[in-house]
Amino acid sequence: MTDPAEESRIFEECYPALRRFAAVVGPIECDPDDLLQEAVARVLRKHRLDELDHPLAYLRRTIVNLASNERRRFAIHRRALNRMARDRRDQADEYPSDLDDLERLSAPERAVLYLSEVDGYRYAEIGRMLGCSEAAARKRAMNGRRHLYAALAEEVARG
Repeated sequence: MTDPAEESRIFEECYPALRRFAAVVGPIECDPDDLLQEAVARVLRKHRLDELDHPLAYLRRTIVNLASNERRRFAIHRRALNRMARDRRDQADEYPSDLDDLERLSAPERAVLYLSEVDGYRYAEIGRMLGCSEAAARKRAMNGRRHLYAALAEEVARG
């Protein structure tokens, strides 16, 4: 039997961490609240929160999957906008943002870096949360850092 009070308590407990996580992992075009709402709706279609062993981890994994889907969906649109923006950049100098560098990373890479660097989780815990092995979580972090270092080196080389 579903206990609405227990499900509500679980959601209220998880919401702040999930909201921050969705803001970091989701593509910039996607509202974090929409991403979180869709993740919760998808999970609730199949499970009750009070029947999950680790509802926070399950919801995080769902958010990463949704963010990856959204990122692919926006990729074509973003490339077209970038082409148009390049034409306009000739008219004025532009200073790139650090957020632009983070946008170059895939949602799983951003998720792993966020969970390790901001929330302080270990790779074994991150692997369990995201449904991958500890080695895969480490590799995603390594790849994400490598991409960020390359972006920084490119920026420095341009002057």
